[in-house]
Amino acid sequence: MLHHSRRAVLAMGAASLLAACSATIPPLPASTSNRPEDLSREQIMAGINAVRKANGAPDWTYNPRLESAARSHARLMASKDTLSHDLGITLRQRVTEAGYLGAVGENVAKGYKTLPDVIEGWLASQGHRNTLLSPKFVEFGLATARTGSGKLYWALIAGGSFQAWL
Repeated sequence: MLHHSRRAVLAMGAASLLAACSATIPPLPASTSNRPEDLSREQIMAGINAVRKANGAPDWTYNPRLESAARSHARLMASKDTLSHDLGITLRQRVTEAGYLGAVGENVAKGYKTLPDVIEGWLASQGHRNTLLSPKFVEFGLATARTGSGKLYWALIAGGSFQAWL
């Protein structure tokens, strides 16, 4: 009986954590499309930074080089229909190719249909949450890509100074 009670408590705790996370994700304006492909850079920044602010983290700026590296990886994941941080090219290789030389962290996801949904998923995973809310990163890029059947892959790359990690 104790075993089931512990499970119930853990399940309720997880549910309340997810409920708290979703409360920190700002809804998109009613006139805005929910399709990630239709989101403007400003809408992406507003969504990410609202979650960071709600969790006590400073705003990030948007970096086109990090977006380029994220886009190449989202497209690679979609072309292989495989969720992974390394599909033959590492994160460091991707960001260096895009011209970014700072420290980086990455969140990837598949199947989430909207920005608030993928943010909620990342917040519910400790490693992804740590990247998303890290005060050591100061900028980011985000991209999506679809498989031929329409499955959506996400890549967010956060960046900052190597000095912050020393």
